[in-house]
Amino acid sequence: MTAPAPTAVRMTGISKSFGGIRALDNVDFEVHAGEVHALLGGNGAGKSTILKVLNGVHVPEEGKIEVGGQPLTTHTPEASRAAGIAMNFQEMSLIPTLTVAQNIFLTREARDARGMIDDADSIRRAQALFDMLQVQVDPTALVGDLGAGQKQLTEIAKAISQKARVLILDEPSTALSVSDVERLFTFLRQLKSEGVAIIYVSHRMDEIARIADRATILRDGRHVITAPMAELPIDVMIEHIVGKKSKGLADVTRSDAVRGEVLLELSGVTGPHKPTNVSLKLHRGEVLGLAGLLGSGRSALARVMAGIEPAVAGEIRIKGETVAIRRPSDAIAHRIALVPEARATQGIIPAHSVADNMVMSVIGRITPRGIVDRAQVRAVAYRMIERLSIKTASRDHAVSTLSGGNQQKVVIGKWLATDPEILILDEPTAGIDIGSKSEIIRLVRDLAQAGKAVIVISSELSELLTACDRILVMADGCAHQMLDRADLDDPAETDPEYALQAAERRLQIEIQNALSINALRIKEASHG
Repeated sequence: MTAPAPTAVRMTGISKSFGGIRALDNVDFEVHAGEVHALLGGNGAGKSTILKVLNGVHVPEEGKIEVGGQPLTTHTPEASRAAGIAMNFQEMSLIPTLTVAQNIFLTREARDARGMIDDADSIRRAQALFDMLQVQVDPTALVGDLGAGQKQLTEIAKAISQKARVLILDEPSTALSVSDVERLFTFLRQLKSEGVAIIYVSHRMDEIARIADRATILRDGRHVITAPMAELPIDVMIEHIVGKKSKGLADVTRSDAVRGEVLLELSGVTGPHKPTNVSLKLHRGEVLGLAGLLGSGRSALARVMAGIEPAVAGEIRIKGETVAIRRPSDAIAHRIALVPEARATQGIIPAHSVADNMVMSVIGRITPRGIVDRAQVRAVAYRMIERLSIKTASRDHAVSTLSGGNQQKVVIGKWLATDPEILILDEPTAGIDIGSKSEIIRLVRDLAQAGKAVIVISSELSELLTACDRILVMADGCAHQMLDRADLDDPAETDPEYALQAAERRLQIEIQNALSINALRIKEASHG
């Protein structure tokens, strides 16, 4: 009888809150030495939080952590690193103005006899790491000059350079090519054979099925199940991830869209990195959703339509006429507006007033003879505050004083002030409470009923299903399937909450199928 593998990590009763919101609630998590352990869950499930607790970035409010059988009582990144834990962050922790080698060995640089940093030694060691991974990255290149895939490989090399006994990989394959993923898997299997415990986070369930030995699933900050992969086929994983109840959106009423003329048409549109050969039609009066995992090309497609990253191939037509959208001003001139994903850095100036934020997109219209017309500023702000039911004590208050949901309404109002016909919303409900989410979704439906054409990008599938009339599934930059919202319903489900969750499971399966189909296509092309 084979002896059980020793426990590399044991986390017991871990709880953590942020601003009164319980991110982790009494979670147990255990990983064995010499295994690849998948950590799964939807957005907001608590995956990144528990890993940052393990890595010392967050301090738990309750619970105990043991690493290699020894208690971890000091919760700092330095203490976790000393205990043998290394983490590849999803957000990337690289400094763009340093070289690849300097990033990999930052704070752990080799020194020469005089005590000076030995860059040549760092370059040699970095090259050795990339040789082990069998990938091509120049150790002397500035990180800011790298593509997304090479940045991801640098982040991975940085983690493995620490010779850790516990290696945490958070969405490591998002920006990698199929061949680079295969090389990464080969290397992970080698580490596993050497007794390294690997915690692997990914939404790509086909990858999980191939590389993981066991999986733990979290939902809403709680532990759901830990089981061998043999007991977790993809449909079972999805059922555990989604759960049985919706997150409060089932009560959002939605009327059927009254589709009008085609306002926007894309034919074979390709961006500088992504998307690839995307075609779609967007009608007046409808809400079109873009579904897919991180790296699927949804936001890249939005940036192309908004002129932030001009298309390198294909055609964009507005009301049947081919147009050139090479910069954001071109998109605005064609009455296209993009509400960006990063609200705090791309959508608002937090220290400025609600009114001043509202008019940033139309400042040219209200600045006769180079002087801002304050009466028009007040009029625009008043109109949008009323229209969007923005809760603020005064239009002159700083946007930073508003709740997340009301800040998001300010961003939407700023772009509605341009009177767009086509509105693109990238993760419009990220980081806001369920009540505000429902309000934003109702607002989206109202805009469509008023004759706008709306595109919604969201990682929350329940939000897409509540807001959208059609959903385009994307994977690895490609458009795979256009789904009518009604086709995802199960006629047998009469309870609105269970019906929404059943539709979410079906959409999740379609996304995973798209990933598998695209991976097979790329593999066949590489062998052809």
